[in-house]
Amino acid sequence: MSWQDHKAFYSLPTDDVSATLETDSHAGLSSTEATHRLRVAGPNTLQVRKRRSALLRFLDQFNNPLIYVLLVSGTITILLPGHKVDAAVIFAVVILNAIIGFIQEARAEAAIEALSKLVKIRSTVVRDGQSRVVEAAELVPGDLVVLQSGDRVPADLRIIRRRELQIDESMLTGESFPVSKETAALPEDTVLADRKNMAFSGTLVTFGQGTGVVTATGNATELGNISSLIESAPSLTTPLLRQIGRFSVWLSWVIVGFAIIIFAISLLRDQSFVNTFLATVAFAVAAIPEGLPAALTIILAIGVTRMAKRHAVIRKLPAVETLGSTTVICTDKTGTLTKNEMTVTTVYAGDRQFSVTGTGYRPEGAVLLDNENIALEENSALRSCLHAGVLCNDSRLFERDGRWTVEGDPTEGALLTVAAKAGVDPGALRDAAAGLDVIPFESERQYMATLHRLPDGRHMVFMKGAVEKVLALCGKALRADGETAGIECNSLQQIADDLAARGLRVLAFAMREVPREQETLHPNDLDRDMIFVGYQAMIDPPRPEAVSAVTATQGAGIVVKMITGDHALTARSIAEQCGISTRGTPALSGAELAAIPQEELSDIIAKTNVFARVAPEQKLRIVEALQARREVVAMTGDGVNDAPALKQANIGIAMGLTGTEVARDAADMVLTDDNFATIEAAVDEGRGVYENLRKFILWTLPTNAGEGLLILVAIALGIAIPVLPVQILWINMATAVFIGMSLAFEIKEEGLMQRPARLPSEPVLTPDLVLRIAYVSVLMVIGAYILFQYELQQGLPIEEARTVVANVVVLVETAFLFNCRSLTRFVGQVGFFSNPWTIGGALTMIGLQLFFVYHPIMNRLFQTRPVDAFTWLEVALVALAVFVVVEIDKWIRRRIQSH
Repeated sequence: MSWQDHKAFYSLPTDDVSATLETDSHAGLSSTEATHRLRVAGPNTLQVRKRRSALLRFLDQFNNPLIYVLLVSGTITILLPGHKVDAAVIFAVVILNAIIGFIQEARAEAAIEALSKLVKIRSTVVRDGQSRVVEAAELVPGDLVVLQSGDRVPADLRIIRRRELQIDESMLTGESFPVSKETAALPEDTVLADRKNMAFSGTLVTFGQGTGVVTATGNATELGNISSLIESAPSLTTPLLRQIGRFSVWLSWVIVGFAIIIFAISLLRDQSFVNTFLATVAFAVAAIPEGLPAALTIILAIGVTRMAKRHAVIRKLPAVETLGSTTVICTDKTGTLTKNEMTVTTVYAGDRQFSVTGTGYRPEGAVLLDNENIALEENSALRSCLHAGVLCNDSRLFERDGRWTVEGDPTEGALLTVAAKAGVDPGALRDAAAGLDVIPFESERQYMATLHRLPDGRHMVFMKGAVEKVLALCGKALRADGETAGIECNSLQQIADDLAARGLRVLAFAMREVPREQETLHPNDLDRDMIFVGYQAMIDPPRPEAVSAVTATQGAGIVVKMITGDHALTARSIAEQCGISTRGTPALSGAELAAIPQEELSDIIAKTNVFARVAPEQKLRIVEALQARREVVAMTGDGVNDAPALKQANIGIAMGLTGTEVARDAADMVLTDDNFATIEAAVDEGRGVYENLRKFILWTLPTNAGEGLLILVAIALGIAIPVLPVQILWINMATAVFIGMSLAFEIKEEGLMQRPARLPSEPVLTPDLVLRIAYVSVLMVIGAYILFQYELQQGLPIEEARTVVANVVVLVETAFLFNCRSLTRFVGQVGFFSNPWTIGGALTMIGLQLFFVYHPIMNRLFQTRPVDAFTWLEVALVALAVFVVVEIDKWIRRRIQSH
């Protein structure tokens, strides 16, 4: 078998690994062979996908059926004599929309580049029997790599030698604790998180030393596999954008169809080609909501600003709307629901069980007995247990930039924190109890022991380790009063089992005085009677605010599922504490998930809320299965292992403080405070943004429908069109910007988070709202034509009559704006002045319309004429009538619903 063929190196003994990879387990590869393999296997880097140029991304802004219609209309209009201004305005609107879309578009995905940065490191390799430092990119399968504490693993390695080697794999597997590495072969069906004889590219060595043989480089590594999953995951559009896309295509065909009919009818009536085409362009321009793309972008951008104030940074603009329609949140455990900071929650000492408050490494909290503070002087066993946790410890706890951090093993950091909560100063204790010797932790021994000289001159051994190993070395137990008694191993084992059943990691502690002349420590010295002093049980606990946030999210009709690479027992415990699952509900493991037939997968995933020991590709599979059930899925996470699922999800949510760069770049939204509770706030804001988008769409469509009807009626009756294309463009763009945009600042209505999650198939506009658009359009057309014909009958020029029609459309839209501030309630109920932007926008629009009507430049550009005050009164009465009819309609519907 060639060195390029085998994959499951974790299932081979170390000698077979070396033989298969054709390398020497001590001398490594020869330089010549390494050079040859580098040519064959390629550099140890990740392939980077070529990104679209800025020009292509700008041109993509024109890829919309409605834009095509406008471009064709503008192109032909510019060829018509005397209509250069009309064409220029059409093109200006199209270009403005493209510029806004280009500026606001989320930057191109950089997840692959971020992954590449993780492997741009140097590493120690043995070649030709000599150690040398090389760029990680030069590593090849078969290379012998030496790992030290603090090293970033440069490639996938099969461990062949190790000394107390521990590696933090949380970014890849979600495992809370550093993994102690072994060398023995494992079964071939061992899942990724349990492959303890492997070191994976990109993970971090936290303790010890080791030597491994490179088994995979570049895209062939587990990190590379994630890179491929990220690249293959499609970029999904949002429910609203899909509906807008379908509406655009439908409207384009409608416009083209009616335009052909209008053109044909006009030609049959022997009208001039110029007038015929002008009428056709007028209809096209009238029916297209030119301001909609820009308005949607700006409303979403305002939502981005609001969310940023609530610690949610939106990287991709449409994600704002998606939040409002999310039906399932798939959350990672480590670092998302929890802080990824180990915390001692229970201490057992002197026959008593103490609870510990506070979470994370910040030394704030207390050790309580029956909910009351306890003084260490009152319990000698508790004091000794905490002292053992500090002294039998190689780590350091410190504060940096307001954040408490552990240097070393997270488990040892938790032991330092709980001691500080009880009033012990770890630094002072270590200074007072000088360390003399240490027996480091080894996986075979499963304990660590240290020898210290206490301030009173006594020499004391302290031990911590696995429950079974420590109990086996103890002959006595320390009581609360400081006396010793016979040890009840079965009883103590049951206490430890009960703690472990709650998802806690339990460490046992013991001590023993030795002669003062003894200054060295050997394992044989511990084969005598140690004195059991207690247990410390820890977990990476849920954030208190995450528990309430999960409850609130579920109250909003959103299903919360936990997907983690951690152990099932730990996952289930955290899920129960957060309210994601009920007590006793089993977690589905990655191995069980892999065995489920494809046809049953969707139903099982829908019924399961906790997934444990899950591989990255399985996270992706879960998200895809939920999406196949037409769920809108939000995926949260912080590790590299989360990135493919983050990109596949309808909205990916990454952690900003503890999240990896890969996860942040694959996500649509980044939480700057790493707080699951922020998701609840973001969903609330997202629902508010969606409601404001609906209000804007409801507000803008009657303008287009009404303008289109004005043209169609004129064609049908064979009369002059009552409004010109250039005037329509003025109305559409000016009203959208100056009054429509004010709806983006509308305050959220009460009860948004008590409503059920919106179904992806649910239309933006309900039948009731469609009916409202229809009758507002008809009322607008009736009022406009009555005044248009009246002006002409008074002998006024057609330019003045058209100006009146333009005023009718603008004032009806201004009045209807206040109707749209609530879809169901009277504007007075939401507070007439609660959104000052609507007042300011309406006054600004009226001012601009006066400029449009009376200024000579505008008269020349838009072919308008001044009108008298009585005409304004007539126009205002039409607008008021529309406002009153809409409010009566809302009142009737409220009465019907209440009964």
